[in-house]
Amino acid sequence: MKTDHWFYGLFQSAPDLIALLLPHGAAEAPSLGPDAPGDALYRFEAPELKAANHRLDGAFWPRSGDKGTPEQPVVLLEVQMHAKPGFKHRLGAQSFRFLQLHPQVLHLAVVVVVPHRRLKLGPAQIPQQLQAFLDGVIWLSLEELGQQPDLDPWLTLLTLPVQPEAELKRSTQQVLERHPELVSAVLTMLLERLPTLTTEEIMVFAGIPTDQLLHTRAAQDLLNRGRQEGEARGRQEGEAQGEARGRALGEATVTLRQLNRRCGPLSEATTARIQALPLEQLEALAEALLDFGCPADLAVWLAEHAG
Repeated sequence: MKTDHWFYGLFQSAPDLIALLLPHGAAEAPSLGPDAPGDALYRFEAPELKAANHRLDGAFWPRSGDKGTPEQPVVLLEVQMHAKPGFKHRLGAQSFRFLQLHPQVLHLAVVVVVPHRRLKLGPAQIPQQLQAFLDGVIWLSLEELGQQPDLDPWLTLLTLPVQPEAELKRSTQQVLERHPELVSAVLTMLLERLPTLTTEEIMVFAGIPTDQLLHTRAAQDLLNRGRQEGEARGRQEGEAQGEARGRALGEATVTLRQLNRRCGPLSEATTARIQALPLEQLEALAEALLDFGCPADLAVWLAEHAG
């Protein structure tokens, strides 16, 4: 499930949500939601670090000034929902690249959102200097966050991508009871989590009266999307396996070409192993190989992801 765009839209519409993720944030009482007053704490952007060819998931600038303060630092946000061996090295590199491009920043916080702490994001041994940086990173486990009692509804919303399905109904209803304006964000995530249900069935699941939503443009768009996706699934069901295999073969061809350039000629055994990967793993490999520096990186990735 791809969640990056969902998190991007959520933080874009409520940038002060980042204040709740900082160690002292619970006491800040930030202004949240699309109707937040003009004295909001943060503004949000997704800057591109051109030299590193990487776009940050989010940078939050305090309204009080671009230097940041101990209470309201400039915040870099990364959402990493899948294992990625080179992530920790990239995180350190891009964070210091950001500081190089913005030398006025004096107080910086780096927040990384992960589904759980078991996620493999780097080798067991890393340089001491990088470890010192990582020790200062705020690692937010959505799994642990969801286990906290009396969780703020905005933070409960953040945990929807990892909530056990048995608890999903209760959590979504609690969020919407306190913040009915979050219905679009909730429905979007439920459509991802419960792909076999129609939009109308999801609304019943979340306790949302249909007549409450029909007058809103966002709800109409979601209803239409749900119907269209349901019809498309019905039409494509018989063709899905062949189409998926064709896409996998095309993805494997492109990925192998990139790997040969980055890691050198591959053995026949390695080539065959990559060609046999399902489409989802091929897409993950195509993203991961951008961080590979030698053939050993490919071997490590295959050992961890391809069995």
